[in-house]
Amino acid sequence: MDHVVVYLPPKYSEYPAVRYPVLYLLHGNPGAPIQFVNVGDIAVTADRLIAEGKIRPMIIVMPSGAFSLFADEEWANTVRPNNAWETFVARDLVSAVQHRYRTKLNGRGRGIGGLSEGAYGALNIGFHHIGEFGLIEGWSPYYMADRNPVFFGKRASLLAYNSPATLLPLIATRLRDAHVYVWLYTGTHDYTVPGSKRFVRELASLHIDHAYSIHPGRHDWLLWRTWMPESLIAASTYFNGHA
Repeated sequence: MDHVVVYLPPKYSEYPAVRYPVLYLLHGNPGAPIQFVNVGDIAVTADRLIAEGKIRPMIIVMPSGAFSLFADEEWANTVRPNNAWETFVARDLVSAVQHRYRTKLNGRGRGIGGLSEGAYGALNIGFHHIGEFGLIEGWSPYYMADRNPVFFGKRASLLAYNSPATLLPLIATRLRDAHVYVWLYTGTHDYTVPGSKRFVRELASLHIDHAYSIHPGRHDWLLWRTWMPESLIAASTYFNGHA
C-alpha cells in the first residue's frame, strides 16, 4: 500500500467488538495526507468533537494520491502506465482498511471526501463506484476533467467519464436508488464557486440528496481548516442516520 495516514478514535482498542464508519479523505495538489493532520488539525479536532459529543467515533483514512508532493495525478485512472489511482482507492485501499481495522462493511458506513483536486477525486470516484461510498464530501471541488492530454489523452469518452458534471445526469437514477448524499462547500472568493452553483442546481433538478454552503474565504487551507469541524459533523450525522 502507498503511504496512508489513519486516524483511530480514542479508546478504539478498548472496544474490540465495535465496528466504526470510515471517512476517506483525499488531499489536493500539491499535497500529502499528513497535511490533514499538520495543517488541518484533523486529529485534534476529531478528538475534541468526540469528547464534546458532537460526533460519533469514526476512522479517518488519508491516502497519498501521487508518487511525489508536486505530482498531479487527479486521483484518476489516467492513460499513463501505473497510474490507476481510482482503483487504488476504491478497491485496494478500501479492502486493506477493512481487513486491518474494525470497519462498517457497507456503503452507508463509508464516506469519501477531499479538498480541491481531492474533492474532484472524491466525486469522480464516488460516481464511478455508486453504493460503495454512501457519502461524498467536496471541499472546494471542481467538476470537469483536466483536459491536459497527459491524463486522459484526447479521448472525448474518457474526458466525459471523468467529469462528474457531465456524468451526473447519466447516473442520477442510480445515485437516488443508492441514497447517495453529496455534501459540498466553497469559499466566497473560491474559483470553484460558479461551477459549484451549476452543479448544485443540477443535483436539485435531479432530486439527488445534497447540501451546499458558501463561507467567507478563499481556495486555501485557512478555509478548509476553519470548516474542518463542520465537515466531520456532517459525516458523523450521515453515518449516525444510515450506518
